[in-house]
Amino acid sequence: MFEKLDEIVTRYEELETLIADPQVLADQARYKQLLQEHSRLAEIVEAYRKYRAIQDQIAESKDIIQGERDPEMRAMAQEELESLESQRAELESTLKSLLIPRDPMDSKNTILEIRAGTGGEEAALFAADLYRMYSRYAEFRNWKTEIMNSNPTEIGGFKELTVSVSGKNAYGDLKYESGVHRVQRVPTTESGGRIHTSAVTVAVLPEVKETEIEIKPEDIRMDVFRSSGPGGQSVNTTDSAVRLTHLPTGTVVSCQDEKSQHKNRAKALRILTARLYEAEEARKRAERAEARKSQIGSGDRSQRIRTYNFPQNRVTDHRINLTLYKLDSVLEGDLDEIIEPIKLRVREEELQAQT
Repeated sequence: MFEKLDEIVTRYEELETLIADPQVLADQARYKQLLQEHSRLAEIVEAYRKYRAIQDQIAESKDIIQGERDPEMRAMAQEELESLESQRAELESTLKSLLIPRDPMDSKNTILEIRAGTGGEEAALFAADLYRMYSRYAEFRNWKTEIMNSNPTEIGGFKELTVSVSGKNAYGDLKYESGVHRVQRVPTTESGGRIHTSAVTVAVLPEVKETEIEIKPEDIRMDVFRSSGPGGQSVNTTDSAVRLTHLPTGTVVSCQDEKSQHKNRAKALRILTARLYEAEEARKRAERAEARKSQIGSGDRSQRIRTYNFPQNRVTDHRINLTLYKLDSVLEGDLDEIIEPIKLRVREEELQAQT
């Protein structure tokens, strides 16, 4: 580990020299690439430098303990040594975590696909609640959201909704939201006050460029039709809605929110590209699944990951056995208390896999 860290420090110092070079500054593409690499390594180098400083302090404390005759001074040095060794252990753990290769997809923008499942209109209403929750979380993170396609119901829900989320580490922070979200509450349409259980499926896809996955133009069939609103009524008099079918896989994407056929096609192609990329990644994950059956974060959208219980103001994430009695604030976008422990658990699992 320490040989690797020494190599990283050497590379970091090289980057500092290169970034200050006028010739590099003149090449903006290369300058940006080097700056990004410098930024990625900065956290590791800072932690390693702290580690080495503590190592020096530990050596000094040991020298004092061995050479000091004053019992009081030796006791103080011993106390300091114990504190420093505790800090060193924490930094070792941090460095191991930082050296785990990051998923290159984490820095990507993402596409959220939210679909009402079992529960009819109540599921559609909860799909709208989840959309609002993620939108509020995006606001807190200074991310930008854009509805790419929607299928609304007459009383304010969504049968399905596709949203683009753009911003720093959007996919990395949201990717563990994939799966089945279950809600337990009394529907507004329920006169007897009985609690119903409904479900909404969330899929989180990294938004990739068309150059990152090969899609042949001849493999895509495009159909156009008129946009429709709640209840199926036509909301557009022209054939602006677009349906793209990827013939080799049978994957179908429709977009109708824009009045322009060209814009709907562009959005549909972004969604199709993300779905095809995710399907290929899912195939690769399945090949590695036998060795990682116990690990979370597979992105399996059929897995029940969370329950939202309104009568008890409770939200439970079943993957890490986390329960919070603050459902109201979670639905307002306060998701960090759920997302961060999941990310931590995944890092711990990856560390165990390396040992």
